[in-house]
Amino acid sequence: MRFTSTPRGARLARRLVAHRLAAWGYPYDSGPNATATLIASELAANAVRHAPGRDFHVRLTAPLGGDTAGTIRIEVSDARAERRPGPTATDAAPDAETGRGLYLVSRLAERWAVGPRRGGGPGKTVWAEIAAEIAAEIAAETKPSDRSGPLQRPQG
Repeated sequence: MRFTSTPRGARLARRLVAHRLAAWGYPYDSGPNATATLIASELAANAVRHAPGRDFHVRLTAPLGGDTAGTIRIEVSDARAERRPGPTATDAAPDAETGRGLYLVSRLAERWAVGPRRGGGPGKTVWAEIAAEIAAEIAAETKPSDRSGPLQRPQG
């Protein structure tokens, strides 16, 4: 799906990922949904920040039915091929106000990289993959101890 390169576009992209995964059998408060939504949020925010005024695209693939044996893949494409994140993108200081997004992606995803856009279009695609099973384990470790509510996600 295509989104405008605005904070609202990034917010809508995040919501689309959460809704689509829920429809595919990964409930909103499940680990795979929470982890993939956070990664999508960070990648979309980067597309907005580094490719202003240009639409970005989100592509999501996942095994149907909440199958935790598969891989969830999030792709965010924008039209700025010259603005590619490199290895230093994951070296942000803990107290930095910006630059921690790809650090989070690198810690949550099994793999992530930057490549050409699908179909040879202008720009780049930043993608990340998570194993649904591992995402479920991560969320179980980080949920509040009372387990009374859904996993809290950052707002914004």
